[in-house]
Amino acid sequence: MKRSQKQKVLDHIRKYGKITSLEAVLKYRITRLSARIYELRHDDGYDIQNRRITKKTDGEYVTYDEYYLEESA
Repeated sequence: MKRSQKQKVLDHIRKYGKITSLEAVLKYRITRLSARIYELRHDDGYDIQNRRITKKTDGEYVTYDEYYLEESA
C-alpha cells in the first residue's frame, strides 16, 4: 500500500524526532512540507511544534524550521 505524504512525514518525525523542508524534499520529494504539517495538525489533531533554527553555513547564516511531535505526558 502506498503511503501518503502526510504519513511519510509523520513516520519520519516518529522515527527521527524531527523533520526539515530539506529532508522532506531529499528523502520523499515533498516540496510543501508546511502544508502537510498543517494537515497533520488541523485535520488529524497531531500536536506538531516547530522551532526556528539559524546556522552559519559557508560563511552565511541560514534560518529554517524544524518540525517535531510534542508527545503528551
